Amino acid sequence: MSTLHTIQQDAIRLLKEMIATPSFSKEEKEVADLIEIFLQGKSISTNRLMNNVYAFNNYFDSSKPSILLNSHHDTVKPVKGFTNDPFTPIEENGKIIGLGSNDAGGPLVSLIAAFIHFYSNESLPFNLILAATAEEEISGKNGVELLLNDSNFQSQLKGSSIVGALVGEPTRMQMAVAERGLLVVDALAKGIAGHAAREEGVNAIAIALQDIQTINQLEFDKISELTGKTTAKVTVIETENKAHNVIPSSCKFVVDIRVNELYSFEEILHLLKQQLKSEVTPRSFRLKSTLIPLDHPIVKAGKKLGLPHYGSPTTSDKALMNFPALKIGPGDSARSHTADEYIYTTEIEQGIETLVHLLEETASIYRAV
Repeated sequence: MSTLHTIQQDAIRLLKEMIATPSFSKEEKEVADLIEIFLQGKSISTNRLMNNVYAFNNYFDSSKPSILLNSHHDTVKPVKGFTNDPFTPIEENGKIIGLGSNDAGGPLVSLIAAFIHFYSNESLPFNLILAATAEEEISGKNGVELLLNDSNFQSQLKGSSIVGALVGEPTRMQMAVAERGLLVVDALAKGIAGHAAREEGVNAIAIALQDIQTINQLEFDKISELTGKTTAKVTVIETENKAHNVIPSSCKFVVDIRVNELYSFEEILHLLKQQLKSEVTPRSFRLKSTLIPLDHPIVKAGKKLGLPHYGSPTTSDKALMNFPALKIGPGDSARSHTADEYIYTTEIEQGIETLVHLLEETASIYRAV
């Protein structure tokens, strides 16, 4: 049986191999192959759904509840400013530098290591399911959402219910118990076309600007202790008209709304329709705000270990889960999507140790129920 130290070192080696394997969203096949081969090399039986790799603990028991260990292996494209090749893992001064090292390679290999540690443990009061999934960075539909709704995956559960999840993201090993949701709205201001020289028509840009000013002044009264205010920002504006002398009959703009857990998306949309002259259409209601109860066994276990909890302003695959999920992992969200992205090796080592203790404490709580 591998020692925890060996598992930690294997995880660091896997991370370096992942960095060296480009895995942009929708192009994750090679990194999924890499992870699958790594797990099979540990005598773990793997399953595959497109670019999603998943596995069940060796003594899976359908009479027990299940806990999902999930993180993503896709990355954004490298930003400008990398000192070295973003796909060449460099270890120096205790850091591993490379694209995806922090978001979310470090958290993913840490969860993989914890899964390996418990893989052949017969005494767990719950099952563990590992899922290394795709398309998180683009909120795609062929990642964890596809897996959780897959009929074959559901049949493999054999009636076991997923009662909680650890979602690997760089949180400095703090517990992100809540997340703001993301509601993207397309707005369309309608005017009447006319000739600019004759002052004809109704300018759709002017209508859009009035609505944008209204959005800038919106105050959402419900303020969360965990995630703060709900915010709405206009991020894109355009007209189809390219002629300088034509009053545009339509103007489109996009609103990025970060919704705390005290509002439903339906409430926000209703408010916008009341306040704006433009037509508003939501792109999706998929990425809703989430909150894992503070008395959930996983959170209670984290509190016993002294892990602080907070509300996260960013959205993750946690939003796509219909069961309680805690976002946690080594690394720092501030380093994500930056040049010379990095994670400390000690963060990974300590993160793995903390995840193991977290699952051990969670198991103790389940046994005591």
